[in-house]
Amino acid sequence: MSDPALFIRLYFDEDVSVFVGELLRAHGFDVLTTRETQQLGNSDAAQLQYAVEHQRAILTHNRVDFEQLHAEALEAQRTHTGILVANRRASDFELARRIMTLLNRFTANEVVNQLLYL
Repeated sequence: MSDPALFIRLYFDEDVSVFVGELLRAHGFDVLTTRETQQLGNSDAAQLQYAVEHQRAILTHNRVDFEQLHAEALEAQRTHTGILVANRRASDFELARRIMTLLNRFTANEVVNQLLYL
């Protein structure tokens, strides 16, 4: 899964359970967390920028802020590598299932500049 144009590589915002990342990795998916990348405490804009710089779609529970960042990026004609907003009510296992469905359905290119809800 090394071709960033084909396979979606994920970057988890700090509000997403690292256990979900472990579940996804067990199925061969490429996941990084804010803890692993030493990005804890950075602003949402900085988290999105990190994801873009590393060609990763960001997964977050922070719907309101990332909807705003998405709108700002589109208005400024800045590209982002995809924003995935997950429901906080889903269990870790349910969230991992939803993410795997998305990862198996879309390529990295197909989620560029997209705001998707899980």
